[in-house]
Amino acid sequence: MNELSELRRGAFAPGNSAEIADAMATASGVRIDVDRRRGRGAGLNMSGRFEPVTWETFDDGWQTIEDLPPFKTEVQVEKPRSVITRNESPDIPFDRSINPYRGCEHGCIYCFARPTHSYMGLSAGVDFESRLFVKPDAPRLLERELARPDYKVRPIAIGTNTDPYQPIEKEWRIMRQILEVLQSANHPVMIVTKSAMVARDIDLLAPMAEKGLARVGISVTTLDRKLARAMEPRASTPAKRLDAMRAVSEAGIPTAVLVAPVIPALNDHEIERVLDASKAAGAAEASYVLLRLPLEVSPLFRDWLLRNYPDRYRHVMSLIRSMRGGKDYDAEFGKRMKGAGPYAWQIGRRFDLAAKRLGLNLARRQLRNDIFVPPLGMGVQLSLL
Repeated sequence: MNELSELRRGAFAPGNSAEIADAMATASGVRIDVDRRRGRGAGLNMSGRFEPVTWETFDDGWQTIEDLPPFKTEVQVEKPRSVITRNESPDIPFDRSINPYRGCEHGCIYCFARPTHSYMGLSAGVDFESRLFVKPDAPRLLERELARPDYKVRPIAIGTNTDPYQPIEKEWRIMRQILEVLQSANHPVMIVTKSAMVARDIDLLAPMAEKGLARVGISVTTLDRKLARAMEPRASTPAKRLDAMRAVSEAGIPTAVLVAPVIPALNDHEIERVLDASKAAGAAEASYVLLRLPLEVSPLFRDWLLRNYPDRYRHVMSLIRSMRGGKDYDAEFGKRMKGAGPYAWQIGRRFDLAAKRLGLNLARRQLRNDIFVPPLGMGVQLSLL
């Protein structure tokens, strides 16, 4: 019996609704066979929302689907004209960021950055995890932007869209080169990652932290290795993330834990355990983000939930919608990160009480902007005086 048939059996089990069957029927045309997507988070690869046509895989009777090769990671070089992205969102504590990569091989099914692949004419599904873009010119472009006479220093956030320490960083080392530019310019940086690879750059981050220029946040979604494997198939295991947190903290680098995303009836019962483990590993600050399901992320997550936890589908989605005004997602500023309603309030209250009990967030160390030295690298106009 194939995977879709097994799901269909579960979908019509007592206690589940016809909504589950409808969701499967919608997804089945773009479903990728399990052998082709092994090690990937998404089970679908639907057309991007800007494409003029939609496409789906079907068996024409010649059994050619079985001959399709597994998805392999493909890397393409991107040549941007600038590398610093600016924003004016009131929900986040920074106004600029850098993304060394587009797409992310970690394959987190809940990743809110997935819809950005549609701008490249690709799918937010398996394409997002397997067709990646790298920006090898990013360090040079950063150096040039920092050297502009009108540049105003503010902390740069890295890892806010796709993870700078995803597996291809081992080969391309773009993130490390970016840190070298920032270190030489005494520029403040905030890093968020779910990869233990961040410990590789302690030799750069520790001296920066000593000057008040660096802070690292490590995302810990769950301590359940099985759940993490299903949700974040190519990210570091929870244990390795805690080990990296301990190493970073012991090196004197201000360290935070990000409990994200909090998914009701799936990992929300772990909030206190994650904070306990992170505090023991050296975290001094903590924050959380409620599950976000914008655009294509919603059908991808719902399909994943059906494949992995069909018995919880109705309950999880019902709680999500109770915190999002009856919808899968509410993008309104002030609500998109934390949700609204009684259940969202309960999650926030539990988090605050646990953080207070552990002594987290007692003092937030501000990064310095006053010792910045503009770089004098390639492409920078030297002064005559």
